[in-house]
Amino acid sequence: MLEQFAARTLDVNAVTINLRHGGNGPPLLLLHGYPQTHVIWHQIADRLALHHTLVMPDLRGYGDSSRPEGAADHANYSKRVMAQDMADVMAALGHARYDVCGHDRGGRVAHRLALDHPQAVRKLMLLDISPTSTMYAGTDQAFATAYFHWFMLIQPKPLPETLVGNSASFLLKAFLGGWGSSGHAFIDPAAMAEYERCFCRPDAIHSACEDYRAAASIDLEHDAADGDRKIACPVHLIWGRNGIVGRMFDPIPDWQAKCSASVTGVAFDAGHFIPEQTPDALLAEMTAFFGG
Repeated sequence: MLEQFAARTLDVNAVTINLRHGGNGPPLLLLHGYPQTHVIWHQIADRLALHHTLVMPDLRGYGDSSRPEGAADHANYSKRVMAQDMADVMAALGHARYDVCGHDRGGRVAHRLALDHPQAVRKLMLLDISPTSTMYAGTDQAFATAYFHWFMLIQPKPLPETLVGNSASFLLKAFLGGWGSSGHAFIDPAAMAEYERCFCRPDAIHSACEDYRAAASIDLEHDAADGDRKIACPVHLIWGRNGIVGRMFDPIPDWQAKCSASVTGVAFDAGHFIPEQTPDALLAEMTAFFGG
């Protein structure tokens, strides 16, 4: 999918990042989340590319990007390192300043990218997340039940790798049909096949576990070390009112606590997977926020 965009791999920050790119206008970096790949943008990419030069990578550990073995402290899957991947990708493509939109785990990478590279990020859009530290601090029985994977995937290897590997396709489809989504009929069959191809590989399962292990350890250390440092660019939030974040957190004040610039937002009649559930509404918000 997205064959109309140029395919490329870039060697950056000790990994190879797979991506699609193309379009006309100011650069816009689009970051996917778990358990997906850059294909999540397929319903809006053509229209966005009329006014933006799109860069759609697979994050480290996902899709066809490198899937390195996790370090003992999970540092090579920290959002700081994953954000550096993206900063290096954009620099290699000649983009010094750009807009960023991140969904799910991609939003967490985008958060760190805006903090660590404030000179590069002009505007930031985050889809269906509150800050990682806020969500862990607010964990209760209801959240742990709904987002059980946050706590399963962080267990020491090879426990979650083995459990996921024994039923990877089933689990993928359960996730894509959950989190407020009420089934996965909204996902194009070709996109589903691509997600399944990438998700079910043993090294990809390990990489995803490392992403979550980092979020529960070194990422929280980095967040705590930030002190009063905040995101300096304008931030726009979109969340699904039927999803876990929409039901259990309060995204605008959650992010206002992490930002020194304006924070705006809107809830969609959707679950978690906004780019594929409500693409037209998302496109309208992106056009209004980023321009075009």
